[in-house]
Formats: sequence, structure tokens, C-alpha cells
Amino acid sequence: MSPPALFPRARIPYGTWGSSYFPAWQTSALAQVNIGQFAGESMGRVLGLRGVPQRELEYLVLGSTVPWHWKFWTAPMVASIMGHRIPGFHVEQACATGLQAVLMGAATVEAQSHDTVGVLTFDRTSDSPVGVFPERRAYERTQAIADVWDNFGFDPATGKAMIAAAGMTARKYRIERGETDEIAFLRHQQYFDTKERGFFNKTMVPFDVLTVQGRPLGTVDDDVGVKPVSLGQLRAQRELDTCVTSGTQTHASDGMACLLVTTEGRAKELSPRPEISIRLVGKAEARAQPSLMPEAPGIAVNRLMDRLGMKLDDIAVFKNHNPFAVNDAVFQRQTGVEWTDLNRTGCSLVWGHPQGPTLTRSLIEGLEEAVELGGGHVLLFGCAAGDVGIAALFEVS
Repeated sequence: MSPPALFPRARIPYGTWGSSYFPAWQTSALAQVNIGQFAGESMGRVLGLRGVPQRELEYLVLGSTVPWHWKFWTAPMVASIMGHRIPGFHVEQACATGLQAVLMGAATVEAQSHDTVGVLTFDRTSDSPVGVFPERRAYERTQAIADVWDNFGFDPATGKAMIAAAGMTARKYRIERGETDEIAFLRHQQYFDTKERGFFNKTMVPFDVLTVQGRPLGTVDDDVGVKPVSLGQLRAQRELDTCVTSGTQTHASDGMACLLVTTEGRAKELSPRPEISIRLVGKAEARAQPSLMPEAPGIAVNRLMDRLGMKLDDIAVFKNHNPFAVNDAVFQRQTGVEWTDLNRTGCSLVWGHPQGPTLTRSLIEGLEEAVELGGGHVLLFGCAAGDVGIAALFEVS
């Protein structure tokens, strides 16, 4: 028996979601556009394709991490682009943003503030802005910092880069390089097998990108930058830190993903398959010790399962944000779940990490996989900057 729902009133209507493909950093037309504008226009198209009138939306929850032009306006700006005058707000928590936005949408429905909430997450790491931060205490009164890349290289607790966190965690758990190469190889196989059988046709939406004059700038219809890789190629790569190579870590990318959260009754009306019910069972967050970020998701998952009185044997679908193959090896040691059982329909290690929409895309894929299996629990988890782990459990019935 499943435990009571965290937000009993809230449901995710099946099949009303969509994600762009995630082209790698600087490889597509997304590098040249305002990502907030693109996201708003794209959500409008997704809703049209799914047969959901925009008038059904009452509220927006946005999630992004990289500053974009006119970000000050957040939801009012995006709503204006969609042509639908509704309120909303913005949420941000590094790599956890895509899941936190969904949780905030469900909380809004549960509070009866609004009955139908649009969750829209997006980010563009390409051509990320350079901020200038006044600091009177410093030798130089102002210092320029490249928002994305400098932050990737700095953990506030230790001053170390994220790659160093993966290496430290690999050493703590005595993980060997050969295992992480095998994990990365399997993850690529899972992705291309899933792509070959047409699974992504249910979750991904191709988009044409236009200039401000309305001329074609390019089409986003593939996870550009993802290529098949052999185990031999992975083993031949230079080790950047313990168990970390270019092939066993994710890459920066651009993209968006969106879904709806609404009431049980409205979910049945909006979904093309009203017999499918999707609810949020519970969530947990945790912190590992400094610079041990890859072990934080496992801590959050164990905490969540203990709180719900459930076992990992009860889970039908495991999906995680794994910026390093180290994450999956560590998770197996923490929980006993074989890493071969994770991410059967692809993961961020392969298709990239635009930050804001990463876990939203993972959730959409996980829910679709559960529907293919005839229902079950979907466990979504991942790490976020600052040795943080987040986990949430969804039920598809």
C-alpha cells in the first residue's frame, strides 16, 4: 500500500508535458536567443500540441539558474510572451531547480491558491552573462565573474571545483576507474536504445528558432553533442581526477522543459488518458560533508524511504541527475540498488545539463517509463551545488 500523498489535492495530468532537446553548449541556435523568451514561446507550443488551451493556466512557476535579459520580470515576462496574463514566481536551487519547481507547483495547488499551475524550467549556459559585483572590501572595488563557469569551479565550503568533489567521493568509497567507464558506456547504450525505439517522441518536442525579424535561425531537434562511444574510447581518456574523465561527466547545454500541476478533476479533463493518475508521494533533502556532493542524493533517498516506510524494492523506475558516473557507483554502495537498474530511458550524464530543466526532463521521462510499465512508483533524485541531495517519489496508477 502506498503512503498518503504529500500534496493530496495535486495531480500531474499525464501527457500534457514536453521538453526541448538539450543541445550542448554553443552548438545550436539557442546560444543566440533570449532563453526566457524561447521558453515562453515553447511552452505555448507544447500546450497547443497537447490540446491544452492556455486559458486553463492560472499561475506559473518558473525555474532557471543562469541570468537572462529581463529576468527581473520573471513570470510576468514569460506570461506576456505566452500571451496569457497570469501571475507567477521564480525558484532557483542549482541542479535541483527542475524538481523544486514541480514541488512548488504542487504546493500551490494544495494550498488552493490556484487550481492549474504551469511549471516551466529553462536555462542557457551558452554565452552566459558576465556579472560585475561591487565589493568595497576588496583590493579591486569591482570584480567580474563569469556566472556559470566560475561558480562551477568554486564550492563555498572548500573552494574546490565540482570535479574535485567527484574525485574525493570516489576515493572515499574506493571506486575504481574501470567501474565508472562501464557506467558511462551503459548510460550511452541506454540513451541510444531509447532513442531508437521512439520513446523520446512522447516526451521531446522539436522547435524552430527564429530571429527577432522572424527569419529561421535554426532547428532544435536533437541532443546535439551526444555521440555513441565505445568502452575502449572511454578507457583511453585522460583522468582529470579520480574516476573523472570527459566521458564520465556531463556537459553544459541549453534547453527547456514544462509540465502542469492541477487538481484530480482537472487532470482527468486535460489529459489525453484520464485513467492515469500521477501524484507526489513525498520528498526529502540532505547535505553530505563538504565536497562530497555525489553521496548526498543517496542520503536523501534513504531518508525519504525511511520516512515513508517503503523499501527500494517497491520502486519501478529510478531516475537521477548524475553529473558524474561516480554518482551512480556511490548510490549503489549506499542503497544496494545496482547501477544497471537506474536510468533505463536515458539520463543527464549523457544528454547534458542545462541546470534549470534537467530534473524536469528526467521526471517527464521517468513518468512515461512508468506508464509503459503499467504504473508504479518513480523515484527521482540528484545532487545540487553545495553537497546537497534531493529526492522525490511519485506514484503512477
